[in-house]
Amino acid sequence: MDSRSDQLRAMKPELIADLRLYPTEHGGRRASIRLGWGCPCTIKKETVPDCWDDWPLLGDHEMKLGEIRTSGGFVFVSGQKAADELRAAGKFYLWEGGYIGEAVVLT
Repeated sequence: MDSRSDQLRAMKPELIADLRLYPTEHGGRRASIRLGWGCPCTIKKETVPDCWDDWPLLGDHEMKLGEIRTSGGFVFVSGQKAADELRAAGKFYLWEGGYIGEAVVLT
């Protein structure tokens, strides 16, 4: 594993959410994701989104396109500030050159 994955494996989640990756045919990525992958996330779907960088804590199993992961942890470059704003919104979207997924906040 790379050092980022090792660091993420040791981190405590700042937010818990159900995560859904869109299938490629619905605007999603072309490949699955695994621990160490991260992307910006945003509260609203806008032309130029205001984003926070996040890393889903995916454990040792890749997440496939179209898959839903329940009760997954997230950590953020902006830390608790980003987690608090996303928690207040209740839902956020993953951005990677387009909207590739969404998360519904649980805690």
